[in-house]
Amino acid sequence: MNELEDKEIQERIKAKGDLPRHIAIIMDGNGRWAKMRGLERIEGHRAGRESVRDVVRACGELGIEVLTLYAFSVENWRRPRREVWALMRLLRDTLYEEVDEFNRNNVKLMAIGRLEGLPKASREALFWAMERTKDNTGLVLNLALNYGGRVEIVDAVRRILEKGYRPEEVDEKVISAHLYTAGLPDPDLLIRTSGELRVSNFLLWQMAYTEIWVTDVLWPDFRRQHLYQAIEAYQRRERRFGMTSEQLRGEDGGAR
Repeated sequence: MNELEDKEIQERIKAKGDLPRHIAIIMDGNGRWAKMRGLERIEGHRAGRESVRDVVRACGELGIEVLTLYAFSVENWRRPRREVWALMRLLRDTLYEEVDEFNRNNVKLMAIGRLEGLPKASREALFWAMERTKDNTGLVLNLALNYGGRVEIVDAVRRILEKGYRPEEVDEKVISAHLYTAGLPDPDLLIRTSGELRVSNFLLWQMAYTEIWVTDVLWPDFRRQHLYQAIEAYQRRERRFGMTSEQLRGEDGGAR
């Protein structure tokens, strides 16, 4: 895709309106990408960094508010020790290398998950990068690290109990306010690469009404043109949030 084609597609997407405020991505297929090329799995993760760069830039250019990337789940600790520690080193190195790029593009870095469970060097790099980008006002790049949707809900319930809420005081707003994502809009669009049809314990509470788009493209091959396809598919959908099409158009005459 050349620069002119890219700008034309972006203008078409912006003109259509109804852009997703928050896009979440399950970046799947790194290991398969490497295996297909006779490489170690970690090489797939390294190759995936360019996909992250391109998608982050494109989201910023489109005016997307939040991009959440599922980078490392609580279940990923079960992978071979060598791969896990290679991933943690890759995370550390990437954070130090990308901060200047984030600042050039006005990207604010955030993270969700049990961050205290990350290795010290990776955790320090993460907090350093978040501090360096905290005053940026453009795209929020939200990394899900040592993250699981179920443990997020468990942690929210624990915080609610610690604050002494009475049962009758707990509603959806209270729970949402105690999730890792408190203050962020729920995802409008979930993208999953590599063709798998599952949510993998990702943002379980927040995705109650999220639109899902799946592609067979492996994450290291994913680029902005695939992001545009997902957004344009999203723009063609009707989000009803439990209502009927007639209600959304104001044609139901008040019927229930």
